[in-house]
Amino acid sequence: MADLFSDEWMKGFQTAWNGEPDLAGALEKIGFNSVIGYGFPDDDAPLGVITVENGHITAAGAYNGEELSWDMRAKQASWEKWIKKGIGMTGLGMAAATGKLKFKVGDYSSMLKDPRMAKPFILSFSMMAKA
Repeated sequence: MADLFSDEWMKGFQTAWNGEPDLAGALEKIGFNSVIGYGFPDDDAPLGVITVENGHITAAGAYNGEELSWDMRAKQASWEKWIKKGIGMTGLGMAAATGKLKFKVGDYSSMLKDPRMAKPFILSFSMMAKA
């Protein structure tokens, strides 16, 4: 397996995301567009980034200064746990409330209040296991 959030890993994540109709298809229905960074809390910038257009990832790779809509950070052990075991709504809420998952950019609460976005967001963690 490639290193978490490396260019190679992000491209694998793109393939898994785009191949999952309950994720890409659900977000396509609501016209979801976003640039999402992933990384670790102590780093100055995220390591990996995806560009989502109409629910599908159109670009994925190492972060290169893109303007982010979302910037999610967690410790490597937390990412690895969520990738291995998945994360449900309760787990996601707890991770955000306790600071295990930090949103440096993006409105986490508005996303969770919209089930059209929340369910695919949860599913994105499962797709990470296929990266």
